[in-house]
Amino acid sequence: MKNSKDIIATAKKTINIEAEAIKNLINLVDKGFENTVKTILNSKGRVIVTGIGKSAIVGSKIVATFNSTGTPSIFMHAADAIHGDLGNILKDDLVICISKSGDTPEIKVLIPLIKNYGNKIAAITGNLKSYLAQNADFVLNTYVEKEACPNNLAPTSSTTAQLVIGDALAVCLLELNDFSSKDFAKYHPGGIIGKKLYLRVRDLVANNEIPKVNPDSSIKDVIVEISEKRLGTTAVIENDKIVGIITDGDIRRMLEKNEDINRLCARDIMSENPLTIIENEMAISALEIMKKNNITQILVTEKNKYIGVVHFHDLIKEGII
Repeated sequence: MKNSKDIIATAKKTINIEAEAIKNLINLVDKGFENTVKTILNSKGRVIVTGIGKSAIVGSKIVATFNSTGTPSIFMHAADAIHGDLGNILKDDLVICISKSGDTPEIKVLIPLIKNYGNKIAAITGNLKSYLAQNADFVLNTYVEKEACPNNLAPTSSTTAQLVIGDALAVCLLELNDFSSKDFAKYHPGGIIGKKLYLRVRDLVANNEIPKVNPDSSIKDVIVEISEKRLGTTAVIENDKIVGIITDGDIRRMLEKNEDINRLCARDIMSENPLTIIENEMAISALEIMKKNNITQILVTEKNKYIGVVHFHDLIKEGII
């Protein structure tokens, strides 16, 4: 049994072998890659990605990346394709076929069928002399010198290379299509990433109470308002304009400094010119302001009118933090 040092050494060796394989891809990117990108970019159809074995698994991931970055794509398993799934291929679709050897039986059966449909084929393969490479319209070379597997058998370096080429295709298409963070949000409405990209301040403030007092409100009324609205703060409003803010921290400091609070009012303890954020701003912007200014609440406005408060806990609840 190997000791810890042996395990760590094997892990590092594996990573180094795969890193070298990926680094070498830079020398293999050529016109075949460029023409594949241009064909997809100018196509009216979709991208159909197919493969067998481990290459099929890589193909599924490439499809997921394409779809999430604005390139419509479908995965079609090579074995299923020759048993009915060829119907997935439409007239203007480009087919990307992934195979390390390029000579598997399923691929040899599939390629002529796709060519009979008249569709363009892009091959992701490490064997330029293979049946796949010789019969494809474009070849994306993913040759690796060796697998990370000590027996040079288990697909490791080769599948990593395939995956990286897929990512390179997706990023090229993303940039050429001017795919923005707003576009990304359309395809990722759920989860933390989606919320950071589409959740706005108005979505948070809508669920909260709207604590407010006037400048002449008694300290008792201020405390009651902050306590009842459960946001740790209240805005001070005069003539429909925000003139100040009072937080529970202000209340504590006031109690420490004053024995007789009956003579005080909101105006005496409020902080003037508080930070605000408009309701149409992104929620992530509210978080950035809070962090920068070391505060836990921020007042929200709509057309220069006070409409509520966003609390740090609102952002935590939505999972943005």
